[in-house]
Amino acid sequence: MENTTDTVANALYESECIKFGSFKIKSGAQSPYYIDMARLLSKPKKLCAIAEVAAEKIHQITVTDQLTKLASIELKGALIAPSIACKINLPCAIVRKEEKTYGTIGRIAGATITKEDKILFVDDVVSEGLSKIEGIKPLKEVGAEVKHILVIVNREQGGKETLEKIGYTVHALAKISEIVIALQKNGKISAEQAKTVLDYIKK
Repeated sequence: MENTTDTVANALYESECIKFGSFKIKSGAQSPYYIDMARLLSKPKKLCAIAEVAAEKIHQITVTDQLTKLASIELKGALIAPSIACKINLPCAIVRKEEKTYGTIGRIAGATITKEDKILFVDDVVSEGLSKIEGIKPLKEVGAEVKHILVIVNREQGGKETLEKIGYTVHALAKISEIVIALQKNGKISAEQAKTVLDYIKK
């Protein structure tokens, strides 16, 4: 039976979410790998596998903390959150990056968020953590409580620690170091590819 890391690593690899080479990332820096979680849409069974693992993690959280809704931010997190919501039967809201000025205006789409809500915020990865703060802001502005953040992959660039310093509890299904080690162990990538990523993380 696969453990959580193997399940996540296999799903990302088989759906071509994770690629190795040289990629310019959002900060402008070069990275030896890139994660495009939108590729999960090409492999529904792999998307379901990720959703199952995430649902199990959320069930663990609800042992000690009540949750009333899930929320995420467009685009990548918004592609994953509804699949997780189906597994745990919680309403889901999506925070737009920009306010909609026509029709149903505002930055929050989907489930209505109120001050009584206790929300788990879902996203694809955590790097530096800044996009999570921005995504959670509209939820807190209407009075909702957000204590927990769940991501598929922790890129191990300090974001988890930054978010936890300001009061959030961050849950990652897997670290990028764990993923590349699992992929190497299972013969998916070479030892050299794994070492390049592990060295990059250490920097």
